[in-house]
Amino acid sequence: MTDIASASALGAAMATADRTPAGLTLARLDGLDLPPAPINPDWVLDGDPQARAVQIARGEDRYATLSVWDCTGGRFNWYFGCDEAVYILEGAVTVTGPDGEVRKLTAGDTAYFPAFTWFEWQVHGYVRKIAFCHDVVPPVARLPLRIYGRLSRIMARLVAAVFGAPRTQARPAP
Repeated sequence: MTDIASASALGAAMATADRTPAGLTLARLDGLDLPPAPINPDWVLDGDPQARAVQIARGEDRYATLSVWDCTGGRFNWYFGCDEAVYILEGAVTVTGPDGEVRKLTAGDTAYFPAFTWFEWQVHGYVRKIAFCHDVVPPVARLPLRIYGRLSRIMARLVAAVFGAPRTQARPAP
């Protein structure tokens, strides 16, 4: 999905998704309006698959997203520009990896697709999935991020040593 399409889809999702002050996002999947998310026509191999998608959450660092995607029957290539973990909600799809391995995913199945890979998708009638996507941080940016993370942890320990550990609320018994 393009940034513009995902931004408008995120706005549409907010009608049925709610984010709490603590950052928890809740959504009723049966009430989501999924706008069209056309598959690149050059990728379609057979049929006329019609895809729709809506982004329901995005991480604070903008590297992670949670979306709902569905598609009608057809066969097409799909390029994963990010790491993507999926959970099939309904329907079925057969995926063929770059190594030729074939797997059928049906409702209740999960799968992980690594970034920068092509997979062939054969949608059998209809498929609906939840997709958790994580943009891969380029290698050149990883070292500064690790340094920043380490400095943040050191700072948190210093603050805790000076001001005391933050108070946590007791969890109610289950």
